[in-house]
Amino acid sequence: MAAPKMSMGKPTADRLPCNTTSFQKKSRSKLVSIPGTRPSIQNGQLIVSTGVTSLDYVIGGGLAVGTLLLIEEDRYDSYSRMLLKYFLAEGVVCGHELYVASALDHPNDILQELPAPILDDIASPKTVEDQAKSCDPESQDAMKIAWRYQHLPKVQTALASSSRFGHYYDVSKTMDPEICQAARCHGFYLPEHSTAVTSPTATRQSPMPETYSSLLNNLQEVIHREGFDGSVPQTKSRNILRIGLHSLGSALWGDDLCCHENPSHGHALTTFLYGLRAMLRSSLSVAVVTVPSHLIQNRALMGNITRLCDTAIALESFRGSERETNPLYKDYHGLLDVRQLPYLNCLVCDLPDNKDLAFKLKRKQFTIEVSPPERGQGEVRARDTGVYTLYINTQSPHINTQSPYINTVTLP
Repeated sequence: MAAPKMSMGKPTADRLPCNTTSFQKKSRSKLVSIPGTRPSIQNGQLIVSTGVTSLDYVIGGGLAVGTLLLIEEDRYDSYSRMLLKYFLAEGVVCGHELYVASALDHPNDILQELPAPILDDIASPKTVEDQAKSCDPESQDAMKIAWRYQHLPKVQTALASSSRFGHYYDVSKTMDPEICQAARCHGFYLPEHSTAVTSPTATRQSPMPETYSSLLNNLQEVIHREGFDGSVPQTKSRNILRIGLHSLGSALWGDDLCCHENPSHGHALTTFLYGLRAMLRSSLSVAVVTVPSHLIQNRALMGNITRLCDTAIALESFRGSERETNPLYKDYHGLLDVRQLPYLNCLVCDLPDNKDLAFKLKRKQFTIEVSPPERGQGEVRARDTGVYTLYINTQSPHINTQSPYINTVTLP
């Protein structure tokens, strides 16, 4: 048997290096780059801003794409409606597509009431020539810009800062109609849909009213047609669909959830939210839903609604209540309660530093701050975590302060 030929005479360049392996260094996956989004520093999820920077901080940095935010409306639907407008206005500034559904106001009317963005000099609707006038020697106290921009052609820079995450808005002014018309919006106005009115027999056979079915089908059609679910490639660069659903669960949607303690369609809204949440999970979209929780008599159903959402907050306005004249809350207009935070790519969620939050509406902005403490002797305060803290007086002879089952707090 002939011995195998040795390749001793081959050049060194033709030989395989002895350290050649099939292993390659795994590169870090590139995140999707979409204007108005950024990865969360907590779980790496792609998030968008709610339009209120203080609310973004409270809920962990922003709303994760593919999640649902529930806003429990205040009694007069003033501040909850304002938060919905902030959410939509942020989408307009960032260039996102909008989907607005309402049974009371037309979606076009809601868009006309969006607050105007407060943009800096770079994003102000001024030409470069107008900005160069600030360097005039006659007005030395004016703000100066770089001299090299003076001879550039006149360009409009109205939304140049849309790449930033989170913007500020002036609620005393409405957004420029030209900016609103440039945004792409899909609307669902319930009175315009003939399928919303059905016979009572057909309504009883369905797990949810025809109004919710029409809304869910219309939303699914928009997501599929525009390619937000990935089934159809988007014609342009990837984008986010912001969904705003106003006052679900009210009688205007054909739901009797707010009319009876044991409604005939008690699971209608929960069925709709279950389908909506599944739709959001498989698409580049994020939704904000407002619900008149103060009208829902069955608190167990309200708890199910909250658990079907990823993030839930509740607004309590001081208007018409005793706290409106309380000097302790003279600088605030209501309380904000964080009902639920999402668990995304982690075992625990990031809880806010302080859950006693209050909001106030300044002349131009809506802000959220830590509310002043309200504690009294012998007062029992319930927390959302289910833990009750009892404030007692340790001077009482009927209380054993050595008991390990009592958490005592000495009051002055």
